[in-house]
Amino acid sequence: MTLHAHTPSAGATTAAATAPDADSDATAIRTGESSYLDKLDTRQVTLRAAAVGLLIGTVVCLSNFFFGLQSGWLSMMSLPAALLAFAIFKVMPAGLSKNFTDVENVFVQSVAVAVGTGPLCYGMIGIIPAMEKFMTAEESGFGRTLNLSLGQLMVWSLGLGLFGVFFAIPLRKQVIVKEKLPFPSGSATATLISVLHGSQLYHDKEEHLEKNEDAEGHQPDGADEDGLTHQSSKSQLIELRDDDDEEDYNSNIKSLVATFAVSSVYTITAYFWPILKQLPVFGTYLSKNYLWNLQPSPAYVGQGIIMGLPTVSYMLFGAILGWGILAPLAQKMEWAPGKIDDWIHGGQGWILWISLSVMISDSLVSFVVVSTKSTYRLIQNVRQKRLYEQTLELQQQLHALLEHDASSRSSNEDQANSTYEGESTKNSGDALKYVAEVPSKFLISTKVTVIGVIVSSLLCIVSLKLVFGAVVPIYAALAAIILAMLFSILGVRALGETDLNPVSGIGKLSQLIFALIVPKDHPAKILINLVAGGVAEAGAQQAGDLMQDLKTGHLIGASPKAQFIAQILGTLYSVVLSSVLYKVYNSVYEIPSEMFRIPTAVIWIDCSRLVTGAGLPPRAQEFAIVFGVIFGVISLLKNTISPKSQYYKYLVYLPSGVAVGVGIYNTPNFTLARFIGGLINYNWNNFSDRGKIGMIIFSSGLVLGEGLFSGFTMLLTSLGVKHW
Repeated sequence: MTLHAHTPSAGATTAAATAPDADSDATAIRTGESSYLDKLDTRQVTLRAAAVGLLIGTVVCLSNFFFGLQSGWLSMMSLPAALLAFAIFKVMPAGLSKNFTDVENVFVQSVAVAVGTGPLCYGMIGIIPAMEKFMTAEESGFGRTLNLSLGQLMVWSLGLGLFGVFFAIPLRKQVIVKEKLPFPSGSATATLISVLHGSQLYHDKEEHLEKNEDAEGHQPDGADEDGLTHQSSKSQLIELRDDDDEEDYNSNIKSLVATFAVSSVYTITAYFWPILKQLPVFGTYLSKNYLWNLQPSPAYVGQGIIMGLPTVSYMLFGAILGWGILAPLAQKMEWAPGKIDDWIHGGQGWILWISLSVMISDSLVSFVVVSTKSTYRLIQNVRQKRLYEQTLELQQQLHALLEHDASSRSSNEDQANSTYEGESTKNSGDALKYVAEVPSKFLISTKVTVIGVIVSSLLCIVSLKLVFGAVVPIYAALAAIILAMLFSILGVRALGETDLNPVSGIGKLSQLIFALIVPKDHPAKILINLVAGGVAEAGAQQAGDLMQDLKTGHLIGASPKAQFIAQILGTLYSVVLSSVLYKVYNSVYEIPSEMFRIPTAVIWIDCSRLVTGAGLPPRAQEFAIVFGVIFGVISLLKNTISPKSQYYKYLVYLPSGVAVGVGIYNTPNFTLARFIGGLINYNWNNFSDRGKIGMIIFSSGLVLGEGLFSGFTMLLTSLGVKHW
């Protein structure tokens, strides 16, 4: 997910509105090199920026915990973070807010994203609850159930939180500078910041985005089963340049405040009248027996607006398939004779295997296809570069034979370089397009990177040993880190090209691999499987988050070293905050419960049991195989059919396996409100003239209001304030 912020002067808007096209891209950075270097040298790492970034990140982290434990849905919130940062500094006293620059805003949102995504990175909404709530004493290898202390959670989080950041550093030059992958969410955030501060983007990527979509095809926005969403943003890039500065900014802020207030009021009201969370709109029979209720949560509606109608429609299809057809069928046929909401003997536990099969099939097929395309493209780029170098060498030899004057040779070489640069500019999708690299003093050195990778990897191994002792062998921890490094490369490339980080597919693929690495008779094979998946997922997510931020900074002119500092700062703070919040939620609420169903944790533990040979409920295997094959084929079609094909326009009618799986494993009340949001998204332009950016601000206020005030309702619960 993503959000937005303030506006510049008229002159700045004109500059943004007439941003350079692809042909003038390289020229812009060459002619503006001095200003670009000046901006890089601007003070970015400041105490005020760090404080505001940590504050915004805390709000995002709290919101992500609340919704993550409920339904597995999380958001990066990079756009909202940039908007909120600008708004906060706008209302600050002049002495504190003076000279708040665009590059400083980049630092703020980088800190906030690192803090806010902690619940997913450290497995607090999936892996840790799976270990503590669902893993049996025999499966743990300890002979007892696990209950990690606060100190153990912090050690675990610290071990998982850093190596992905160091993995990303060497990839920056290849995927951002040379190949210029679009990273749509990072590009959208950069465009927003440039409009807010009246500054220029040093690279305009609209043409590249269009060509990338032609090559890859558009994937609908949405969340994977771990809930981290990334929003396609080409249209936002265009619209932001057309916004009417100050008036539009004021309108957006009013919208954000109003929707935040509505969502906050609902949160408090629903605490005292819990019926507002479970409205039996389909009648008491369906409500009682099959859990068909509506939860009119403004935040769920807001999430549906952000996801878009296609994704929430797929989720609704999954809800109907799971809770309207398969679960009642399993109950009637006595394959799952228990109550419909029983995870073990009821319909919910039975359809979970179908959900798991659908999501694994979709995620893995998509992951393999995207990875194959990225690898092929990388090989082609290397070949093109070698061909260019050989051609240039031949040109130089020819010049040496024909021209004896050294100055003449130099002039001809410059001309050859200029010709190549011009040709690369024409082909803006090519990987070899010339870009002036950031001076080394603004980059993390190779020495620091190598030392960081080694130290953070050792820290991960040590943390696993401190938390799990000899139960998790060193070879398993080392293998998990190596897999995480490889998957980080593929995850970053997939994110750069499609705006979707396949962390879920990465986690499930590592679980499958570790089912082969760890002996089947190992007493802790389930625990090791969960740990391996968590390490791989954390590495890919951290690397992807930093690369999105680096793309934003690259377009704005921020220092990569400053962004690295922001990521480390946010991560270290999030290690403590996420661990504390997890313990607080568990002390205040019963988890799992009707309110916090932690479905992602169920997915993780059941996937571990599945790949390590655990038995399935009656007839679940047959249904899982059939639906897995169906959605694997659908995923293959959606990822391979070219946009130029006559059949491409029909792909939207083929449901996404991940979205269908989310609809199956969540109860219908989570899906119905999101579907309402999707309808609002589809019809937004009919009742609002503020466009897509205004829509995202509107929806973000709904999400942030309920997410933030969940902390207040948690306080009421801990104090024992009674419901009415």
